[in-house]
Amino acid sequence: MIATNTMHKVADEVRNLINIPLIDIRDTIIEEIKKQNLKSVLLVGTKFTMEDDFYVGYLKNRGINVIVPNEKHRNLIHKVIFDELCLGITRNSSKQEFLKIIASYNIDGVILGCTEIGMLVGQDDLNISVLDTTVIHAKKAVEFMLDD
Repeated sequence: MIATNTMHKVADEVRNLINIPLIDIRDTIIEEIKKQNLKSVLLVGTKFTMEDDFYVGYLKNRGINVIVPNEKHRNLIHKVIFDELCLGITRNSSKQEFLKIIASYNIDGVILGCTEIGMLVGQDDLNISVLDTTVIHAKKAVEFMLDD
């Protein structure tokens, strides 16, 4: 496992250098999106995750209709992640901004594509499916370890 979304930028390189399975966070999210039959999902995360092709392209190449927030929204999301969440700070004002951003897109699910975002927003805050990559990835790892 690579227990972070952004570092999946090197997942293919890691996979090629090891002789054991790699539980790819992107694959676990794709599986969950398909399981829930979601048609369109918003990806929120670091600017690297939202802007670099290693994540968005990976999902799109596997048939997922993934939407990336506009530049203004990406900048705010990135700033909150690094200036607040990575420091253990959760502000109600930032939560409200995230919820406004998510509500401004025509989607039926949102990918919390940064392990810290779950500290700020969750399923109880929204009427659409919330895909918390941290939780989904961890559950998949446990399933893998318990599989005969």
